Amino acid sequence: MAQPLAGLRIADFSHVIAGPLATQFLCLLGAEVIKVEPPQGDAMRYYTRDPERRGMAEPFIGANAGKKSVILDLKTDEGRVAAQAIIAQSDVFVENFRPSVAERLGLGSAALLEANPGLICCSVSGFGQAGPMRDFPAIDQVIQSVSGLMTLTGSPGNEKPLRVGFPIVDTYCALLTAFAILAAVTQKRADPEGKGQVIDVSMLDATMVMMSSVIGAMLINGTPPIRSGNRGFSGAPTADTFACADGQITIGAVQQVQVERLMASLGCEALLEDDRFATPDARMQNDTALQEALSPYFAAEKSDELEAKLAAAGVPAGKVRSTVEALDLEQLQGRELFIDVPVGDGRAEILNAGFRFAHDGPGHGRGAPGLGEHTDEVLAALGLRPAAE
Repeated sequence: MAQPLAGLRIADFSHVIAGPLATQFLCLLGAEVIKVEPPQGDAMRYYTRDPERRGMAEPFIGANAGKKSVILDLKTDEGRVAAQAIIAQSDVFVENFRPSVAERLGLGSAALLEANPGLICCSVSGFGQAGPMRDFPAIDQVIQSVSGLMTLTGSPGNEKPLRVGFPIVDTYCALLTAFAILAAVTQKRADPEGKGQVIDVSMLDATMVMMSSVIGAMLINGTPPIRSGNRGFSGAPTADTFACADGQITIGAVQQVQVERLMASLGCEALLEDDRFATPDARMQNDTALQEALSPYFAAEKSDELEAKLAAAGVPAGKVRSTVEALDLEQLQGRELFIDVPVGDGRAEILNAGFRFAHDGPGHGRGAPGLGEHTDEVLAALGLRPAAE
């Protein structure tokens, strides 16, 4: 067998994070991705604090490994003709220009579908291709602000907006974009006429879907969410982060049996005999008192030892780790989560798709392309440039 998307060609005109990360997921599943870049390259090539890595920045490598890089100047007639030729021989076209820019460049979906009726055209933008904000420029943190996401993160009573500490909007939008493209590919394969599709992905829309656990509740009961710090979605006071003797641990004791096992593991079962802490409703009403009563028991434990003890007891719990410590977890080894790829004269590890197949699953061993590395190869194959001797 072959990988799921073997034989699928994607013309990727996107840049920075959301679009390239979406096509990276598809590349990991076997798709051929032709990355079309302007003469100066994708801006993310330069997203690094290390001057020696500029042109092949760390986040660029992780989002573009395995792709083919073609330089085209879309401001020229020659560049636009080449772009149209690449797209005409592709199955999927992905772009994240500002709305209307693709049309101005002669790359609007109507014209492209006329030339290639089976084409799947996917546009990724901040606010979508329609609506009063469609022309507003946007990046991840702007959408975090507009969507209300920044008001959800932080401690109760702290009204200062707080950005999630990584580009979560771009990442989720990339996943949703890949999902939409796969849905359209499946739809096309089931259509006797093999008709294409036009996909409109909005970062704002995607963020509202990402927040479905709170947005869905608001739509039903009209009550806005409140900041809960590290308290879990259940609101249970035993689903929170506690200080241990040598660090912190997050507990997810939500069910009554989990709370009983937590208390037994900590040696404080007697707290359940207190009417304030005996039932879920009582604990919610007396949450501060309960956490204060639990604090000395947690403080007497080492976080890693307590993590293991609670896991054995069937209580969800995890020691708070830095990302450096998390990468050292033995649990992550042997799960095909990392791929070793070439980078210049050396090698580097990048992340795989995050799931495994029994066979022919995601992954490859190809590095990120140098700027324009495959221009001659791709254009020669299209008859737009003489083939190399």
